[in-house]
Amino acid sequence: MSSSAPAPGTTTDRSTRRLALYALIICVLAVAAAVVSFVNGSFLGILWVLIAGLASNIAWFAHRRAAAGR
Repeated sequence: MSSSAPAPGTTTDRSTRRLALYALIICVLAVAAAVVSFVNGSFLGILWVLIAGLASNIAWFAHRRAAAGR
């Protein structure tokens, strides 16, 4: 007896892909903010680099999770 609806509390493939896309967008924006910060001579860019690294890890994890669900 198989059901096409996901179990409660689980994410669907579509929402996982959306999470990966949003995390990738955040990563790109954080890298741009880091570049602007460093060009302006601010060491706040270090924080943006850390945020970009975190967002890229989330994007990669969500992408792999979506690919494994296929």
